Amino acid sequence: MKKFLNYLKLRDKLLLMYVLSVFIPIVLTNVVFYHVTTSNIRNQKIRDADMALNNLKNDLRVIIDQGVGFSYSLYADSIFNKTITRKFTSEKDYVETFNSYLRGALADQNVQGVRWYMVYTDNPTILSSGYMDRLTGEVRQSDWYTQSQASSASYPAFIYSDQNFSLIQRLNNYYTNGIEQLVKIDLNMERIHQIFYGSAFNGMVYLVDPQGIVQFMNDTANLTEDVPFKDISFPKKSLTFKNVYSGINYLDGWTLEGVMDEESVLKEVRKSRSFVIWLACINFVLPSIIIAAMSRSIHVRLVRILKHMKKVKAQNFQTIPSEEARDEIGQLTIEFNRMTETINSLINEVYVADIQKKNLELKQQQAQLHALHSQINPHFLFNSLESVRMRSIIKGEKETAKIIQHMAKMFRQSISWSHNYVTVREELTLIESFLEIQQYRFGDKLEYSIVADPAALGQRIPKMVLLPFVENASIHGIESSPDKGIIVISVAVQADKLIFRLEDNGIGMPPDKLEELLRYLEDCDDIGERVGMKNAYCRMKLCYQECFAFSMNARYGEGTSIEISLPLLEEKPE
Repeated sequence: MKKFLNYLKLRDKLLLMYVLSVFIPIVLTNVVFYHVTTSNIRNQKIRDADMALNNLKNDLRVIIDQGVGFSYSLYADSIFNKTITRKFTSEKDYVETFNSYLRGALADQNVQGVRWYMVYTDNPTILSSGYMDRLTGEVRQSDWYTQSQASSASYPAFIYSDQNFSLIQRLNNYYTNGIEQLVKIDLNMERIHQIFYGSAFNGMVYLVDPQGIVQFMNDTANLTEDVPFKDISFPKKSLTFKNVYSGINYLDGWTLEGVMDEESVLKEVRKSRSFVIWLACINFVLPSIIIAAMSRSIHVRLVRILKHMKKVKAQNFQTIPSEEARDEIGQLTIEFNRMTETINSLINEVYVADIQKKNLELKQQQAQLHALHSQINPHFLFNSLESVRMRSIIKGEKETAKIIQHMAKMFRQSISWSHNYVTVREELTLIESFLEIQQYRFGDKLEYSIVADPAALGQRIPKMVLLPFVENASIHGIESSPDKGIIVISVAVQADKLIFRLEDNGIGMPPDKLEELLRYLEDCDDIGERVGMKNAYCRMKLCYQECFAFSMNARYGEGTSIEISLPLLEEKPE
């Protein structure tokens, strides 16, 4: 059998394949296919309806969860809860607190699923303003407040009142000093209408509360108040669907009920009958004509492509003569010629040029790194300082000699770049020498502390990569501050990262200056005036690429904090 097939021409194989695989199976399976198709269409319609109802359920829950998330954020905010339970000494005291904190805490909430929200409290010292209101007797008599009192749980109550869905969250997570306070969140009814009316469910959809009452539907014109779902009459041949909110405490007992007329499903089924008949006719006639007409063209051109592929195997990159053909085989011929020319070009030109380009880029990076190193390489200063230190010792000026010795350590490190990496212990020793010099300069105005995780001391980092940031904190932060300056340095290992933190209580900087400084650090092409910090940042960028993290926060008049996260080096760098 195999030998017989191998001797058949491609045209004959296509014809035989059609008879055995298409014609005979279609004749035998047309009747079965019709019945299976009709059954599948009906089942698919049912599955689609169930999926559409489930999607509507999920979309509605997304909107509700957005409001619940907002309510929980206020419920868990200890500062907010303590503020609204506070006894304010005067109206001015409350207004100042509202403008400085409460307005921002409430106005900054931008939740898509929430239309309106209000915090109610019976704190007599709070004024009705903005997002705050008094919990008066009139409010307590409202329908939504009465419904919310039926639940004493810590999670929000989901209710429907005054044609609005609302979430009522008691704010009693912390000590309230006998004050009742809650937040009322009205959901975006326009969005809920869009979800119900835009649903793919081809029928009526009802949102039923735990008591079995229909609260909302996709035909609100026919909705009457307090109608039990079980009392609604439907056509005899109706398909019903039910989707229950389970496992969600604030939606416990709520259900989505869907009702679809079965006639709409059967209508689609009947349409498939004529479709099957026409499809069978097309499958009988057209394949025979197409296979007979196209087999010769396919066979001849495939054989020609095969011959040229064998030539490529022998490294003969001869192209196929071009012809006017736009079908797949013609495109295959064009792509084969293009591939042949590309392979030949890559071997002779592109491969060598790419290697040369990569070598050039590597040399440029190395040259840039060495240029950055050379900026902090003042050999002559070390020799001068050593002479001054010896003279101070001879004259008995021990304190001056000690400070000069610290300076000599720093310059000894700066003039030696035989090793680009040092241990954290060596870097901290250098930083301590610098801070001793600054303490000598500022006296009691400067205090510092260095806390290092023992596991971090042996880790290796680029040389003098942390010192410039300490120098910036001392010179630009502490020097201009009229108060006593404090610099706190910590180094620790967290997971696979080395974390360096630097904090000072200096003058800090305004946001626009901070943003300008961060942009300046990112641009490694222009070193500018602040060589130290820019040098250290660019060397980290060259050494770690995108594997390091740098963050800097500052407030004017309060100080600056810097955090640097470096990956741990597995092997000792050269």
